[in-house]
Amino acid sequence: MKKSLEEHATRFDEIASEYDDDGSEEYRACANLVIEHAAPEDDDVVLDLGAGTGAIALALAPDADRVVGRDISEGMLERARTKAAEAGLDNVAFDQGRFRDPNHAGEVDIVTSNFAMHHLSDGEKREAISVIAGLEPRKFVLGDVMFFGEPDPAVPFYSPEVDDPATVGTLADAFTDAGFSLTAVERVHEQVGVLVAERTPSHGPDGDGPEATDDE
Repeated sequence: MKKSLEEHATRFDEIASEYDDDGSEEYRACANLVIEHAAPEDDDVVLDLGAGTGAIALALAPDADRVVGRDISEGMLERARTKAAEAGLDNVAFDQGRFRDPNHAGEVDIVTSNFAMHHLSDGEKREAISVIAGLEPRKFVLGDVMFFGEPDPAVPFYSPEVDDPATVGTLADAFTDAGFSLTAVERVHEQVGVLVAERTPSHGPDGDGPEATDDE
C-alpha cells in the first residue's frame, strides 16, 4: 500500500538534517542536468516543486529574478530556508505546496523538479502536469526516477513501498496532452533521467493574443 501525503511528509521531516549527504552519484548528475537545462535569465521566475532542502532552487537563484520553492515537508523547508539565509540569497522563498496544488498564483516562467514526482501515481502525475501547464511556464525541467526499459525493483532507485515511477513514454504522453513538447531527454541511468518540456505561451508580450512566429 502506497504511503499517504502526510506519511511522505513525516518521512522527509525525519531525514531533513541528513538529506544533503545521502544523494547518489546518479541523483547528483540528475540535479546538475536539471540546473543546466533550466538556465533561467535574470528576469525569470522559477517554481521549484518538491524543493526539498533547496538544492535546485538555491543553485538557480543567482541567475533568476525570483525562485519559489515548494515542498510538503516542513523539516525540509526549514533546512532550505537556513541554507538560503547562509548564502545571503534574498530572492528565493520556500513554503508548503505540492504538485497538484503548488500554492503559487503569480507568474511562472520555468518549473523545475528533481527526484520528487515519482511518489505520485501515473494518474496523479498527469493531473500534476496539467496543473503546472495551467501556470503557463515556457519550460518544465523534470529530473526523476523514470523507466527507460523494463522496471527492476531490485535497483536502489525504485522502492515499491514508497515509489511509483512512470515510464518515459507515460510522462511524454502526459506532457504532450498538456500542451508541452519534449525538447530534450537525458538518460542518466536505466531508471533515472531528465525530461525538458517546453510550450508556447498563450499570450504575446502585450497579453493580447498569441505571440507571432516566423512560421505564421
